[in-house]
Amino acid sequence: MKQSKGLPILVIAVMALMMVGCGTQVPSGHKGVFYSQFGGGTQFGKIYGEGFNWHLPWNKMIVYRTQIQEQKENLTVLSSDGATIRMEVSILYMPDPTKLDSLQVEVGENYYNNIVAPNIRGIARGVAGRFKPEEIYSTKRDEVASEILQGLTAEVAKRWIVVQNVLIRDVEIPAKISEAINFKLTADQEAQKMQFTIEKERLEADRKRIEAQGIADFQTIVAAGITPSYLKWKGIEATQKLAESPNSKIIMVGNSSGGMPVILSADR
Repeated sequence: MKQSKGLPILVIAVMALMMVGCGTQVPSGHKGVFYSQFGGGTQFGKIYGEGFNWHLPWNKMIVYRTQIQEQKENLTVLSSDGATIRMEVSILYMPDPTKLDSLQVEVGENYYNNIVAPNIRGIARGVAGRFKPEEIYSTKRDEVASEILQGLTAEVAKRWIVVQNVLIRDVEIPAKISEAINFKLTADQEAQKMQFTIEKERLEADRKRIEAQGIADFQTIVAAGITPSYLKWKGIEATQKLAESPNSKIIMVGNSSGGMPVILSADR
């Protein structure tokens, strides 16, 4: 009797232990691929979402992070003229969440090191070899990053990996080339400054020339209107107004044809 009562307790204990391993928790931002130990291996056509997923203890759920991840790489490349360039790049990537089953079978969980890393190194070297050091360093850095992104995206998509972006964080070039680039940039800035000064002076000279021309034109117009007859008439008008003034005065009119009247005050 005692043995028969202990048997159900043992069965329950065994079942409880089995239940502990009968499921996998898929965290937020992750998805799972089911693997059956005795039922055909990786299950195709179904990707498991977040939450607790039940399965027998001898089976398992392979969990993949489907959020965008960042990985930094320090790359050594050669420019078009053979100079050694060191670049620090960031790769923003994630697995294709709809193809995790294929990724699991053909690549596995270590897909970054197996697929992304080798390709980024090879593609970066190929792209950098078409540019000069100063272009990679400054003027065409974005273009270099864009070409690397295009090449890497196309290559890793064959293995169900998505690359969101490639960013060139830092570029280190040989000291002599860096000095030459800085010298050229300084010279360019000085040339632009000089060009600005010359343009400013030219505009000022044009302004003064226009102003002088305006004054000359005004004087020409005024001089053309001031004739001897006009001056004589204005003198007569002034004499007439003075003669009509209540103040006492002596007016002496010149005897020449062009003489102007002389006005003397009689108040002294």
